Formats: sequence, C-alpha cells, structure tokens
Amino acid sequence: MADTLPAPSVHRRPRPGRTPGRAHIAPLDGLRGLAVAAVLLFHAGYLGGGFLGVDLFFVLSGFLITGLLLGEVQKRDRIHLGAFWARRARRLLPALAVMGTAALLLAWAAGPPSLLGFALDDAPWAAAQAVNWHFIAEQVGYFNASDTRLFSHLWSIAVEWQFYLVWPLVVAVAGRGRGGARRVAVLAGAGALASLALMIQLGNAVDTTRAYEGTDTRAFALLLGALAATAPVRRPAARVPGPVADGVCGLLVCGLVASWVLTGGQKAPGLFQGGLFAHSLAAAVLIALLAAAPGGYAGQALGSAVPRRLGELSYSLYLWHWPVYLLLPHEVFGIGGWARTALAIGLSLGAAVLSKLLVEDPVRFRARWATGRRGLVALTAAAVVAAGVWTVIPRPQPGVGTVDVNQLMSP
Repeated sequence: MADTLPAPSVHRRPRPGRTPGRAHIAPLDGLRGLAVAAVLLFHAGYLGGGFLGVDLFFVLSGFLITGLLLGEVQKRDRIHLGAFWARRARRLLPALAVMGTAALLLAWAAGPPSLLGFALDDAPWAAAQAVNWHFIAEQVGYFNASDTRLFSHLWSIAVEWQFYLVWPLVVAVAGRGRGGARRVAVLAGAGALASLALMIQLGNAVDTTRAYEGTDTRAFALLLGALAATAPVRRPAARVPGPVADGVCGLLVCGLVASWVLTGGQKAPGLFQGGLFAHSLAAAVLIALLAAAPGGYAGQALGSAVPRRLGELSYSLYLWHWPVYLLLPHEVFGIGGWARTALAIGLSLGAAVLSKLLVEDPVRFRARWATGRRGLVALTAAAVVAAGVWTVIPRPQPGVGTVDVNQLMSP
C-alpha cells in the first residue's frame, strides 16, 4: 500500500545481477491498483475474497523494501537505519494522522455514539502502529465486528510498520559482505515457513483474529516478497524466456483474481491451513517475473493508465475508504446498493486525491514547508492537533444510541 519506486517507469529487462527497486516498474503499480480495488469491493460486500488483496500488498511491500535495503547494503556495506525509518515515517504517518483526525471529527459530528466510542478507544493504538494486537487482545474479529470499528482496516498498516522496524535490522546484519543476498534469502524463506507453521497452528481456533491479524502469522507474505527481491530468485526469473514469463504472468493474474472471486471469507476451506500462503507465493512469483520482464503483454496491461493511477493512490485510498463506508448513511438521497457503493468509492477517491496532493506528495518530495525546521514545526503541530482532537471530543456514555431507555421504563 505504502511503497513506491523512486524513478520513472521502465519496460526493459534488467540484468540478472541488478538490484530491484532502482527503477520504477509500472506493472507493480498496476498490481497495487488491482489489490486496492479488490479490498474496496470486499468491504462493500461484493467480492467475497477481496480481502486477499491485502496479502498482495504485503508481498509487494516485502519485495520493494528488501530491494531497496539490499541495494543500499551492497553499495555502502551498511544501511542507514535512521534514514530508512525516517523515510517510512514520512511516507506513512502524515496521511494517517490527517485521516485519523478527520475521521474522529466526522464520527463526532455524524456517526453513532458507539462508533465514536470505539474509535476513541482504538485511536491511540492506531497512532502507535499496534492496533492489530489491540484488536487481538479485545477479540475484535475482522470478519464479524469490523463494521463497529472506524479504524479496523489499520491492522494491516500496523503489520507493515512492525515489519519495517525489524526486517531492516536483519538485512543490515545478514546482507553485508560476500554471500549477503543468499543469507537474506535463506532467512526470508525460513521465516516464511515458520510463519506458515504458526498460522496453521493458530488457524483452527473458532476466533481466527489471532491468526489473521498477528504480525507473526502474516509475516510470510512480507517475507515471500522479500525472498523474491534477492539474487537467488531474481537471477532465475531473469533467465525465463520473455514469452514464457509473459504467459505465466497472465495465468497468475487470472489465478489471483479467480481466488478473490471464489473465496467465500474466513470459512473458506484451507484458508488458514496454507491457502493464504499459496496466494502469497503466487503473488511473489508474479512480482518476480514482472520485475524481470515488465514489457510483456501482462506487464503492459497492468502498467496501463487506469490500474497504474489507481495503484499510485492505493495507500491514501485504503486509508480513507473504510471511514467513508461506515459514516456514509445506508441510503443517500434515497439510493442504496450499487449506487451507494459508487458514491462511497467516489468520495473515497476524492479524499485520496486530496490526501496525495496536499499531504503525501509535499512531505515525500520535500516541499519547503515539509523540510528542515519548518518540517519539524509542521510535524509537531500535526501531532498536537491530532492529540488535541482526541482529548477534547467528549466520550459517549456506554449504551447511548443503542437502547431506548424510555421504552424500557414504559409500563
């Protein structure tokens, strides 16, 4: 959701020894666009397996981040961890803070008291990038209780952030020196298998929240993406003949989309016994082949204008769509169903565009107000405003808006 590559798009086949992440690969933006579209349709109730789009986000993030980290450690024999984490914070946190503050104000102004109460409880955990563990501790099931929580979708952002805190340390140590990429590949593969084993162990529970939202149980998707970014995978992928790679990419895209259509939610057979892992593995193979041969028919289709532009908006669109879905009345001007969904998606797109233009891009590309002393002042002011909003919004009394007390007291 949150990762982009830093240069103009290319459609050339990279040399086998080249580190990914140094050129912008347009089809990967298109994959992000497909993933966020699947999530939007799932949350609207129209695509039973659309939640699998989050796994595609995870694999992409693992691939892109590991490519950048390996490129740095191979070039400088070290990773500037402080600079890496600062870049991640600039990419993720400003838009998240703006969305969270606006969502709280909108819930206070127009949302039901119960939604506002839960949002106030969850907001500090979302700010600390630990809301997934908060939901696990509270047993807030993603599939059966997420519509009561304004920030339920932020569990995946928390998982990615926790990965960004730990994985660079691993690459910084294991990736140095001769054979560093091979060591990173071994650790990524072993970690993915350990994560799969843990999901299988925990996935048989009646409440699957722990298996679904745990950082450890979902790490395999990020680690499979990381594995795809290492030389032991990139080199064989780069040697696959172009037409063969293009055909496999087409089949894998069709397979991923079919899984989104055919999967019927958390009760799908085998989902937590290897199904999620298989989906992530297919995504990792697809990404590795697209990175090696982005100019094929599949790469050109994914890199075309609509999926690519949608992918460029994916992070802000993911942030905004769920609060919009929950706060928009079930019927607007007498319309519901698909018409309401179209309106909700349109509003989410509008908010995403504004977020990208006014918040994300200025911070990422270091507009004058976002750098140096001005940037520190802006960051401090944003944090103060967000904390102030959370503090001053009156907390609803328990049960308000859920029970008509007058009816209970009537004879």
